[in-house]
Amino acid sequence: MSVPHHYELGLRWTGNLGQGTTGFRAFTRDHDISAPGLPTLEGSADPAFRGDPSRWNPEQFLVAALAQCHLLTYLWLAVQVGIVVIDYHDSPTGIMLAEPDGSGRFAEVTLRPSVTITQDADLDRAQALHDRVGDYCFIARSINFPLRHEPTTLVR
Repeated sequence: MSVPHHYELGLRWTGNLGQGTTGFRAFTRDHDISAPGLPTLEGSADPAFRGDPSRWNPEQFLVAALAQCHLLTYLWLAVQVGIVVIDYHDSPTGIMLAEPDGSGRFAEVTLRPSVTITQDADLDRAQALHDRVGDYCFIARSINFPLRHEPTTLVR
């Protein structure tokens, strides 16, 4: 039986420059994302869509969510099979296609996790765990575009 988990956030547009949405240049895309007990995240649109480049945009959040979910699921799987991970970092990228009519969609996201494991861990098994992450990662299981993996595993 499925167990529901609920996520509640606050989102507040902060970009009203006094004229509301009277024109495309009359407001900014700035907004704040909040949740009880957490730091506020400053968001905006992608700079290509008149956003503030010093703030996070939704497209970055989507790529980050996929990378975070992969990390957390990988670590969970590693514990289950007895692989000790001592370092993990990633350099994910995403490609979004913008259409002339203003719509768009993600075409793909590529994760490039670099995992360091202890000497006594099984290198092949550690590398293969990346293929199992997609079976469990909640975010990856919820998208409708390709999620690619280009992992490397190092032994220390």
